[in-house]
Amino acid sequence: MTSARLTGMAALLALACAAALAAPAPWFKWRSKVDGKQVCSQNPLGPGWEKAAGPYRDSHCEKPMLAK
Repeated sequence: MTSARLTGMAALLALACAAALAAPAPWFKWRSKVDGKQVCSQNPLGPGWEKAAGPYRDSHCEKPMLAK
């Protein structure tokens, strides 16, 4: 085998390993600094919001994510 072929196979193996370890992003409860309303989101909602609780496994922020 040529070195280019071995390098390509090693790159594919590395990508497969990385994909196997991938996990979904956690969910957090966010609280509005204006009126205290809380919502569940994976992404920050902007400067008017602060993290209230989390992380969670589901989009309803009901199932806590276990710490590793």
